[in-house]
Amino acid sequence: MTRTQLTKTAVVFMTAAFLYGSATNALSCSRGKPFSYDELFAADLIVRATAEKYVSEPDLTLMTTGVPDVQIEFRIDEILKGKERLEAILLNGYLFEKDDYNDQKLPYTFVRKNGRSGSCFANTYKKGGSFLLFLKKTQTGYTPNISALGPTNEQLRGTDDAWLLWTRDEVEKREQS
Repeated sequence: MTRTQLTKTAVVFMTAAFLYGSATNALSCSRGKPFSYDELFAADLIVRATAEKYVSEPDLTLMTTGVPDVQIEFRIDEILKGKERLEAILLNGYLFEKDDYNDQKLPYTFVRKNGRSGSCFANTYKKGGSFLLFLKKTQTGYTPNISALGPTNEQLRGTDDAWLLWTRDEVEKREQS
């Protein structure tokens, strides 16, 4: 290879590496400011709920890391915060058979694995799984997408899950202040 060919090859390689790095950064999720529990507790509704079923069957070939166009019906098992008394709630998401427990230290400051790419929010739920949901009211219902990379819809290991117990205590402290 001549010196000119080597130079052209190097330029092409460096350009490709730059473009790949830029695309990777553009697709990855990041926060503009440090996480604060105030983001979670600004929720209009905090509930423990069970992911039950799809409202209508999804086309799983069109799955997205963004907001899914399919909804899941959740049975409300407990209301920790909120005035509205609901028996069920609909949220955009996908049902999976696999658990997705948060692998971080308690109290959580970071989303579970499914939310660590793409849109910064977890959008999968284990069918029959119990979840602690921090929800904001929207024009069409509720959304857990209130804190980018935050633990807004974590799967629970039962009614004595440490994240659930911590959240109950925190709701009580904040209501008394």
